[in-house]
Amino acid sequence: MRIVVRRTGGFAGIERRAEVDTAGRADAADWHALAEQALTGARPVPGMGVPDGFSYQVTIDGRTLHCADPTLTDAQRELVSRVLKEGA
Repeated sequence: MRIVVRRTGGFAGIERRAEVDTAGRADAADWHALAEQALTGARPVPGMGVPDGFSYQVTIDGRTLHCADPTLTDAQRELVSRVLKEGA
């Protein structure tokens, strides 16, 4: 599974992008479960965020969802955080 996160917005408006490929990872099942939870109830188009908040475009194996602070679900927030932390 390939997960790509693109974060835009924030006070400085700096874009950040990271990607994780779960193939061959010992924790792949955890990533897959979290990704499926994040996709549940996801928006296919960008929603309204808050001024100076972050907006996210998350692509999971070709399926794209859009979310923004402060309306991320717990699963979306965890997935975005993990990809931005561990991804390249």
